[in-house]
Amino acid sequence: MTQCIASPHKEPLAAARFIKEIGRGKDGARSMSSDDAQMLYAAMLDGRVSDLELGAILLSMRIKGESVDEIAGFLRAAKEFVLPLHAPSGAQFAPVVIPSYNGARKKANLTPLLALLLARRGVPVLVHGVLHDAGRVTTAEIFEVMQHPLSAHVVHAEQQMQQGQVSFMAIDVLSPAMARLLSMRRVLGVRNSTHTLVKLLQPFQHAALRLASYTHPEYFTMLQHYFSHHTQHESGDVFLMRGTEGETVASTGRAQQIDWFHAGESTTLVQTQASIIGAVADTPDALDAATTACWIESVLSGEIPVPKNIADQVEHCVMVAKLVREREAA
Repeated sequence: MTQCIASPHKEPLAAARFIKEIGRGKDGARSMSSDDAQMLYAAMLDGRVSDLELGAILLSMRIKGESVDEIAGFLRAAKEFVLPLHAPSGAQFAPVVIPSYNGARKKANLTPLLALLLARRGVPVLVHGVLHDAGRVTTAEIFEVMQHPLSAHVVHAEQQMQQGQVSFMAIDVLSPAMARLLSMRRVLGVRNSTHTLVKLLQPFQHAALRLASYTHPEYFTMLQHYFSHHTQHESGDVFLMRGTEGETVASTGRAQQIDWFHAGESTTLVQTQASIIGAVADTPDALDAATTACWIESVLSGEIPVPKNIADQVEHCVMVAKLVREREAA
């Protein structure tokens, strides 16, 4: 099993040479090579960078922004600090990996609905994310109201998927090292590169379909490049879409573009609608976890129709998850 806890006996990494390059401001900073980014992020995850240097690195990257090569290097390093999972034996579909790190602030968080609809179709589903986020309603909070048990460890997660249930793993369980870097937001007051990286994880030992999202146009360009040129070490396919408040679930209003990446090739599955077409089906009339959970249960029971855009997203996921599984088995 991958070791996710830093060793106190490892030598600290002197980070000054990296900070000298990335810490010169938005216009003067230079990006690291992919190998240097991997070396630095591995040391950060392993606890081999001092607090002073860690703060400087996180703020420097926040101001500079990540390059494609840096994202690639960071993710190669992160892979060694993420617990590995195995897909259910005999499954007809590759697992679908759904990151959930934003929650709801203006619209109800319907990520649990997407996950449960996929599991109902026989697709193994792993959702990973944060348990709580101040001012937002998280997927974990909605699952807890629905009395859906969260995965406490890898064996539990694999058992849930084997039984046809959605597995939700907190990032604190999936990668304690990355969770520690996420927690730096409470110290520094701003997000850091790890908030982008956790949304791109592929923790399965075999091929999977990842759902990825972006909120700012520059990230769309960067992720397009990354998924087209830097995913050779990551097994499976990716759907990339503009996030619904940062979540990878289709909006119940205007459909957003969804691009499918496989082996460096991109196919647009859904085009962005110019406007909302027709009336939107009933949606939760409040954002809180209890109201959202009740509404989702009404959809699952058939009392309320599945919103069309989410129904379409489910069909695309089912189709590609089956193709990914068949491709790997061939």
